[in-house]
Amino acid sequence: MPVPFHLFYIHGFNSSPQSAKARLLARAAADKPHVRYQVPTLPYDPARAIAILQAAVAACLPERVGLIGSSMGGFYGTFVAEQFDLPLVLVNPAVRPFELLRDYLGENENIYTGEKYSFTEQHIQQLRELDVVPVTNVQRYLLLTQTGDEVLDYQQGVAKYAGCRQIVEQGGSHGFDGFEQHLQTIFSFFNI
Repeated sequence: MPVPFHLFYIHGFNSSPQSAKARLLARAAADKPHVRYQVPTLPYDPARAIAILQAAVAACLPERVGLIGSSMGGFYGTFVAEQFDLPLVLVNPAVRPFELLRDYLGENENIYTGEKYSFTEQHIQQLRELDVVPVTNVQRYLLLTQTGDEVLDYQQGVAKYAGCRQIVEQGGSHGFDGFEQHLQTIFSFFNI
């Protein structure tokens, strides 16, 4: 019997395990009996989100683990990949969310769960403390990004993950149009 491979999808800010990419990956992983697929529900609070993710990943070690992070999930994934020396696929990753999320200071609502919450300066500071500059071991990363991302500047990801394997597609969107066409590339990257 093959050794289990723990595949984590790390959703973005204001998202949930019900996102389109999370569900698509769940269906694809279901066809691979040795893959144990997990999508932790991460709160808006960065310190709590990282603690949940660290605990979930640590519980799977020393078995093989791979991470896929979308948007803010790419930012969190980078921190965890560096901490535990894990491979990470980044999908339109947030690179400087402590700048981007200033627009969210105050009252917000999660579009999937309906949860209402207050995003504060303390949360911005927590994000600054999680920033990894520069990344180490470029072989650990695969960047998937689209130039048409309407939320994030794709060039920030290209620059931060310079030297890493990159797939940069013209056009697209923040949701990463045609994500399903890259599933085989992702599974190959993880050797599963």
